[in-house]
Parts: sequence; structure tokens; C-alpha cells
Amino acid sequence: MNQPWTPRPKPEKAERLERRIEFADYATTRDFLERLNTLSEDTQRFPDISFGRTYVNLTVRPESTEADALIGPEEEAFAGQIDGLLDGLALG
Repeated sequence: MNQPWTPRPKPEKAERLERRIEFADYATTRDFLERLNTLSEDTQRFPDISFGRTYVNLTVRPESTEADALIGPEEEAFAGQIDGLLDGLALG
């Protein structure tokens, strides 16, 4: 089941957005990861990624390295750009 972005506030850990995306098959997972690579290179924003054959877990953290950095409009916009990469892909 695909889930929306979930904000994770402090004090659990540093503030961040998380999302798990499930795909129909490995080829679709790989297609998404290639699209994400292009977006990341273009924007110079790189989410934390873990993935398996048919899923990708993403974490978007604030660009600021300050310990008290919060999720802001820039992170929300980047998460929206990632969501746009799902258009036309077969989700699980």
C-alpha cells in the first residue's frame, strides 16, 4: 500500500518527511529510481533512499544542517516533485 508523505517531528529524531512507495514489479521500481536520480541531479537535492525489488522508502530532510532545522516549503516542494515522478508508473 502506498502511503502519503509523513512528517516526523522532533524530538523523535531530526524533523523530516518520510514515504514508502510500492511498485508492481522490479522494472517499475528501477524506472522510478532512474527518474529520481535525474531529479536529484537537476535539483542537487538527494533524499535518503532504501529500496527492494518492489518498494522504495524515502526520507527528505531539511537542507539546513542546523540541529534545529525544520521542514519548510522547500522540502514540501521537493516531496511534491518526487510525487510527480510517479505519473504513469504501475504502483503496487
